[in-house]
Amino acid sequence: MNRRAFLGSCLALAAAAMLSVPASAVTFEPSRISVSVRGTGPDVVLIHGLAASRGVWGGTVAAVPGYRYHLVQIAGFAGAPVGGNARGSVASGVADEIARYIHANGLKRPAVIGHSMGGTIALMLAARYPDLAGRVMVVDMVPAPARAAGLSRWIAQPIARFVGREVVGADRLRGALQSVVGRFGSANWLATNSDGGVVGRSVEELMATDLTPDLPRIRAPLTVVYACPDPLKFTRPRLDRFYAAAYARRPGTRLVPIARSGHMIMFDQPAAFRAEVKRFLA
Repeated sequence: MNRRAFLGSCLALAAAAMLSVPASAVTFEPSRISVSVRGTGPDVVLIHGLAASRGVWGGTVAAVPGYRYHLVQIAGFAGAPVGGNARGSVASGVADEIARYIHANGLKRPAVIGHSMGGTIALMLAARYPDLAGRVMVVDMVPAPARAAGLSRWIAQPIARFVGREVVGADRLRGALQSVVGRFGSANWLATNSDGGVVGRSVEELMATDLTPDLPRIRAPLTVVYACPDPLKFTRPRLDRFYAAAYARRPGTRLVPIARSGHMIMFDQPAAFRAEVKRFLA
C-alpha cells in the first residue's frame, strides 16, 4: 500500500469512528444559553421571550407533567450572565445554539415551544434544521415581528437601530421602551435585570427579521397560539385574518386564538394555555 492510499484509509477510518460516536457523547458548552432540565418523558424545549426568564414556564411545567422539559435561559436576560450574547445578533445565534444542544444531548425530534421572541427563535430553528424538531408551537408571534408592533419593516428598522444603539444604554430613557419590549417578552424588563445591550440588539434584530420566505422549509407540524385582548383594539375577525395571512406560506399551520388575553398568555389565561399545550404535546 502506498503512502497516499494509507493516508486515505486512515481518514476513512477516522470519519467512520466520528460518525459512530453517539450524540450524547459530543462535548458542547453553550455560551448563549443555559438549560435547566425537569421531569421525565418525551423531550420538550421551552424558549422564553425578550428580557424574560425561563421562570415564565413554571406553572405550565407543573400543570402538564409526563415530559422532560428543557427550559432555556437566554444569556443576558433576567440577570443571566451575558456570555456569548455580548455582541452580534441574539435570536439567530441562540437558534443555532439550541440546535447544537439538541444534537449534543441526543434529543430525538423534541417538541419546541417558544413565546414571543422565543417563537421567532423556534421558527428559525425549525426552518434551518427541518429534521430536528418533532413539532413546534409559536406563542403570540408572527414571522415578521415588526408587523406585531404595527410597523412596516422599512419603518421599523431605523427605529429599532436607534433604540438598539442609542436609547437602551441610557437608564433615564429605558422606561420609554417598555411598551415596545412588552410585545416580544417581559414588559417590565427593567425589573428583570436584563442587560441593556442584549435587549437593544435583540429589538434591532427582531425588527429587521422577516421569516415569511422561510416558512415553507418548516416540515414539523406547526401550531400558533395568539392572544385576543379584551377589549380589542380591532375586531376579532381582523385579528384572525392577520395571523392567517402571516402564516399563509405554511399550509397546515394550526392557528389557535386565546380570548381575553394579553401577550403573556401563560399568565393571563393559564387554564386555556395549558389545555392547548396538552393538546399540542399529546
